[in-house]
Amino acid sequence: MAKKGVELSPEQRVEILDLLKKRFEKNMNRHEGMEWSEVRARLETNAEKLWSLNYMELTDGEPDVIAQDKETGEFIFFDCSKESPKGRRSLCYDREALESRKQHKPENSAIDLAAEMGIELLTEEQYRELQRLGKFDNKTSSWVKTPENIRKLGGALFCDCRYDTVFLYHNGAESYYAARGFRGSLRV
Repeated sequence: MAKKGVELSPEQRVEILDLLKKRFEKNMNRHEGMEWSEVRARLETNAEKLWSLNYMELTDGEPDVIAQDKETGEFIFFDCSKESPKGRRSLCYDREALESRKQHKPENSAIDLAAEMGIELLTEEQYRELQRLGKFDNKTSSWVKTPENIRKLGGALFCDCRYDTVFLYHNGAESYYAARGFRGSLRV
């Protein structure tokens, strides 16, 4: 889902690749058995996805490799910031929710910003997978991809982790809070 026709400058490419390498090496528990050279090779041939990873970084997501798809060989990146990314908070769930607000509209919606970034919101299952890798969202919460039947009724789902337990909640899709953002995933 990476954006087409967007590229980083050579300097930006070097900077984001260096940052991703350092994070990869610092957090080997997230990707045991994987080699940075293989990740880098894929990134160097996917300019649009490298752009998306840079956008994830610019919005404080701290993307890192968490898995590799055995069938496609794709590396899977998740936002691994300790709390919900600061640059992606105070957003309602989607465009429909944003347009339904009569006053005090947030700047954007989680779904629209994710699309702009070329990433996907984590699903509940992916969110739970992330929590097996560390402690995330102990003070914040993150919107997760909401099933269509819930969204049609006006709701949206979000998760957080308290008391060493992942909690799944619901809220009106038009709601937004300073402590709620979203985490994304990207396949490269």
